[in-house]
Amino acid sequence: MTPDRIDEADGLRWITPGWPAPQGFYAASTLRSGGVSGGEYATLNMGDHVGDDATAVATNRQRLQQALALPSAPSWLTQVHGVACVDAADSALGCEADASCTLRPGVVCAVLTADCLPLLLCDKNGGAVAAVHAGWRGLAAGVIESTIAAMGQGRTLMAWLGPAIGPQRFEVGAEVRAAFVARDAEASDAFIAGEEGRWLADLYQLARIILRKQGVNDVYGGQWCTASDAEHFYSYRRDGVTGRMATLIWMTG
Repeated sequence: MTPDRIDEADGLRWITPGWPAPQGFYAASTLRSGGVSGGEYATLNMGDHVGDDATAVATNRQRLQQALALPSAPSWLTQVHGVACVDAADSALGCEADASCTLRPGVVCAVLTADCLPLLLCDKNGGAVAAVHAGWRGLAAGVIESTIAAMGQGRTLMAWLGPAIGPQRFEVGAEVRAAFVARDAEASDAFIAGEEGRWLADLYQLARIILRKQGVNDVYGGQWCTASDAEHFYSYRRDGVTGRMATLIWMTG
């Protein structure tokens, strides 16, 4: 398996997924360096909803578009921890959804995260991509399933799991484990008992279980931990007030 790598252009750094995507498919997940935001948001904050200066966020997004030579501005969403997947080519900027997909070259799907799991999907035979915001609520409610359905029948998909809070740092209550086990008993394998009724949850493993049962067996990534790496990542669980990373996917004609 090819490992993920960190690339850089014009001082801006991002992760390039180590997956065998078809030719003409591109993806990236930003790190927190190379932007103009200050304070808790230093420096490459992509989130316009977290209290950062709006001009700084706009500058960061423009720098991202230039550094990655994006074919268009990303289709930014207003994420609500739900299951809706929209068509990135036709949806309004900032519409409420937690995933977007497209069959159209030149359209950039994007999600924002700071501990939740950013998940990318692409058709191994070409023609479709998707970006998914998969926190525990979305995973439990079916955001992966709804995104795969929105991509259309007959797809042979591969997935990449971007930087999220790791299994040693994601402590949850018993109600979170119960929500997953109620829908699939196998999900119990993704939880380790902690103290006083708490559990350590593995978002990566939960996503892999769901993907496998949706017929997606080629799954890459999943080795990062946002909460334990303050140099590279924002983490809401670690810092509270913080920025957001962007994870993007697109295809060229």
